[in-house]
Amino acid sequence: MEAISQDSCGGGDEARGAEGWPAPEARVHFRVTRFIMEAGVKLGMQSIPIATACAIYHKFFCEINLNAYDPYLVAMSSLYLAGKVEEQHLRTRDIINVSNRYFHPGSEPLELDSRFWVIRDSIVQCELLVLRVLRFQVSFQHPHKYLLHYLISLKNWLNRYSWQRTPISITAWALLRDSYHGGLCLRFRAQHIAVAVLHLALQVYGVEVPAEAEAEKPWWQIYTMDTEIP
Repeated sequence: MEAISQDSCGGGDEARGAEGWPAPEARVHFRVTRFIMEAGVKLGMQSIPIATACAIYHKFFCEINLNAYDPYLVAMSSLYLAGKVEEQHLRTRDIINVSNRYFHPGSEPLELDSRFWVIRDSIVQCELLVLRVLRFQVSFQHPHKYLLHYLISLKNWLNRYSWQRTPISITAWALLRDSYHGGLCLRFRAQHIAVAVLHLALQVYGVEVPAEAEAEKPWWQIYTMDTEIP
């Protein structure tokens, strides 16, 4: 599978996680992107804006050292910016209250006091920083539309019993969502990620594509002719 950029996130010789970051940093990014996903759901964001927020966050920390800025502040600004990019606008007050409830379960919404305005200004200023660091390149092509197309095609290809008895679709969507915990969205093409998660979902349940053994090419090359899965 062709990578867009093998060196897009970090370098060096220390022990590294799957996405190229040092292992401790990879764990931090996992936790913060989990926060982005959960906060996005509570804010009523759809899948694409949440994916964009994760991609903005990962791309920022491909350019900037993790220790330079509070990753959760960057995450909150990424949610705010993703809402604008994907035309699902969010109020900073809602982001602040959802984040406060995430970190302090059961707490009341923040009063409109000096602390609130400091957090709000920090989010807005961090958004401007993110835009400058990313050179205003904050639009992404996500795998979701490809995966939907592949699932519809595969459903018509498989027999009805195989499709109904195994949650291939649910598993593929879950794998795609989980892929945004790391920087795969920046390293590989959207259609390659989509076919990869579908391939893995089929492997998990041992489902074989009909006539694959007799076919001249693997089934995934019908979808993306230049895709190769080891």
